Amino acid sequence: MTELQIPAVDFSVVLQLLIVAGWGAALLLIDLFIPIGQKRLTAYLAVAGLIASAVVGALSWNTGRSTFGGMITLDNYAITLNWIYAIIGVIAIVIAVEYLPRHGIERGEYYPLILFAITGMMLLGQGTDLIVLFLGLEMLSLCLYILVGFAYPRLSSEEAAMKYLLIGAFAAGFLVFGIALLYGATGSSSLAEINAALVTNQGMQAESRTFLLAGAALIIVGFGYKISMAPFHMWTPDVYEGAPTPVTAFMSVGAKVAGFAALTRFLLLALPSEQAIWVPIVGALAVVTMLVGNISAVAQTNVKRMLAYSSIGQAGYMLLGTLAGSDRGIEALLFYMLSYALTNLGAFAVLIALEQKGEAAWDLADLAGLWTRRPWLAAAMAICMLSLAGVPLTAGFFAKLYVFSAAWEAGQGTLAIVGIVTSVIAAFFYLRIISQMFMREPSREAVVSAGPELNLGLVLAVVGVIVFGLLPTPVIELVQQSVLAFGK
Repeated sequence: MTELQIPAVDFSVVLQLLIVAGWGAALLLIDLFIPIGQKRLTAYLAVAGLIASAVVGALSWNTGRSTFGGMITLDNYAITLNWIYAIIGVIAIVIAVEYLPRHGIERGEYYPLILFAITGMMLLGQGTDLIVLFLGLEMLSLCLYILVGFAYPRLSSEEAAMKYLLIGAFAAGFLVFGIALLYGATGSSSLAEINAALVTNQGMQAESRTFLLAGAALIIVGFGYKISMAPFHMWTPDVYEGAPTPVTAFMSVGAKVAGFAALTRFLLLALPSEQAIWVPIVGALAVVTMLVGNISAVAQTNVKRMLAYSSIGQAGYMLLGTLAGSDRGIEALLFYMLSYALTNLGAFAVLIALEQKGEAAWDLADLAGLWTRRPWLAAAMAICMLSLAGVPLTAGFFAKLYVFSAAWEAGQGTLAIVGIVTSVIAAFFYLRIISQMFMREPSREAVVSAGPELNLGLVLAVVGVIVFGLLPTPVIELVQQSVLAFGK
């Protein structure tokens, strides 16, 4: 009888993850003693936990290690992702502090759910085994299902949660089936071992190769749903519109960044030898994603749905970094993730300021004349729109420049050209919002609510967009160091 061998566990590898998950569990208990109406204290404590996790990550820089039999890795790539998750979490929490009581849904479990969702995101960023990636995806998804339906008993929120749950379960089925087929073809769920099996078995039997390609395709489909890649994007506008706006802001950036982190590890660590097959297929999907997202956004008058289709188009641009298959491509992807996260969170923060209980200020007309009513909010929204459009002196400009140049250098010139053309299309609807705010008279008097926490989140996002647009070099150097040991 073979004795069961339990691998040694290096808890320092998962310390950031444990801090966030453990603090989230502790907050569930602490919140029981925080009176209703004072739940913002829970929010502040959640922010403290994320900051502590980020500090711990800084202490682990340049000390690449793995644990749980190589299933979870802590390298500079994962640490940078964890910092991006922390930034997303902090801003998402502070912009929700005033929104929840304003809409009568202030419940303390909101903030631990954000922490648990970030735990799942960290697993996706650090996982180097398909089982861990599946666990991370499901942990993130389960938290998002609850958060999307958090505005109970508002029917639109419940409907969005049900749609997201059904689509998420469907996507999980693709992922699990794909993992099973890959395991059957290679005998392992480890990304590195899958690659080794492919390299050493170039003459793989036709049946095993069929399992391999089918499994890889199903896994790409599973992650495609999570990142809103066309044609697996149909849930996105409805769920984004129905979810509470702070949840929409969080999932529009958090789920996408985590999904891309995992998809990039999978394609570049497990299937580098099969690039001749998956690059053209994923490249075609990237083209469809850019076209569908940006063209569909042009027809929208609902700003929340417009940002949903915008996020689909942005996913197409991020795919170019993965498709480049080089260190420069991964660097571009990381830079794009950070700039997009800050920009989108800033845009949604403005919508939160305009949204009152019982009404949703999501129509373009609600933004008309915002410059004369709230110049600060109009300026912030304009900066975010210019960044999404890729206008110079914003973080979005360097993000697009970085990712397009990485694709061009990798021989993906056609994809880069499509990206540039669709960026011009996207500029139309981003500039249309700016036109509404600065060149139209208000159609009605709208109440604007922007307290200190919401203003803080908006300042963090907008300052980041401006600073990384004017001084991108520190961030570029950071992402360059983040990929030095990627896959090594």
